[in-house]
Amino acid sequence: MKKKDYSKLAIYYSKKSHGKIKLDTTVNVRSLDDLSIFYTPGVAAVSTAISKSDGLSWDLTWRWNTIFIITNGTRVLGLGNVGPLASLPVMEGKSLIYKKFGGVNAVPIPISARNVDEFVNVVKNIATTAGGIHLEDIEAPFCFEVLERLQNELKVPVWHDDQQGTAAAALAGLINAAKLVEKDLKEARIVLIGAGAANIALFRVLSSYGVNMKRVIVSDSKGPLFSDREDIDELRLKNKWKYDIAFKSNIEKISTLERAFDGADVVVGFSAPGTIKPNLIKRMNDKPIVFANANPIPEISPEEAYKAGAYIVSTGRSDYPNQVNNSLIFPGLFRGVLDSRASKIDDFTAIAAAEELASFAQTKGLSKNYIIPNMMEKDIYPRVASAVADDAVKRGLAGVKGTKQFFYSKAKKLILSIDKK
Repeated sequence: MKKKDYSKLAIYYSKKSHGKIKLDTTVNVRSLDDLSIFYTPGVAAVSTAISKSDGLSWDLTWRWNTIFIITNGTRVLGLGNVGPLASLPVMEGKSLIYKKFGGVNAVPIPISARNVDEFVNVVKNIATTAGGIHLEDIEAPFCFEVLERLQNELKVPVWHDDQQGTAAAALAGLINAAKLVEKDLKEARIVLIGAGAANIALFRVLSSYGVNMKRVIVSDSKGPLFSDREDIDELRLKNKWKYDIAFKSNIEKISTLERAFDGADVVVGFSAPGTIKPNLIKRMNDKPIVFANANPIPEISPEEAYKAGAYIVSTGRSDYPNQVNNSLIFPGLFRGVLDSRASKIDDFTAIAAAEELASFAQTKGLSKNYIIPNMMEKDIYPRVASAVADDAVKRGLAGVKGTKQFFYSKAKKLILSIDKK
């Protein structure tokens, strides 16, 4: 069978369809009376009602189901710094996934801001009418400060998919991989290759999940982070997130990657091709778990990893089993956030989504080639939505109360209605 040229097809369909998304209406206009209801003079009553009570915007406008996808195009997956305009096709793709798998209206808004204060100010000024903010494809460490600032300064929930979404998908896979090899993830020796958005967020999420972080080693391009590394003072000034990790992890102060791999149970790569060598895997503990998730080319090919002794391998690619993809998380997660009108998203929200994703795979039957669902197993999205909404209710973050089953039924009905179109 001839292999499809996905790049050529992407250009063809983008040109044919003039993009991947469009704005549609929820009402029909058949007469002047209809216009009088939906626009002037009738619309004035709607605006007046909202001016007296902001909360009515959730019931009287599309805000109940609408988020904004914000990027400056400085770290687009597989492409790097291509800028805001060239990032638009990727953001349209995110919007398509949101709609088709979560029933969420996600409006792509690439912006030109390269300064943290400017970026935060732009988002704060446009977020007034959003139900939530999805940050995407923003370079590190810029992205860490932007997320923290916006989470603290906005009244609507803020999510950075490259951080929390990727970390949640990875955690789901790790939960099931550890289960398969009969190891306790919370006491496992874990090596994280790469100290960018995904792995710094994964470090944080693993900590919140209860993993013993003293047994975790994070390595950047200069080697493992630890409290006595020669550039530690420079990190304190330039990257406080790496600096913080250096003091919370790697209690043995291991300084080489070779030693980091000695007796390791798990390695998770979010870095670059070639950064996980076969000889490193051979130094790992029995039944090693190797997540080589760099895209589009992983840190080591699954074939090489298995040959070197890996027991379970994941990548970020759809043409191999065990694809760790944040698209498994974000459509359902924001469905649950919007349905429960959650006031914020944090790492425990990500954990709730990860645990539900892992549980879904468990019900299907785990194997070396199935530790995490794939995107076409569509019941994962209402499942994740209901878990996230239930978590918001239990933690007092929800504006709408309900049972987990209530939120599942609500999400499934909405998503199915989109799927039938």
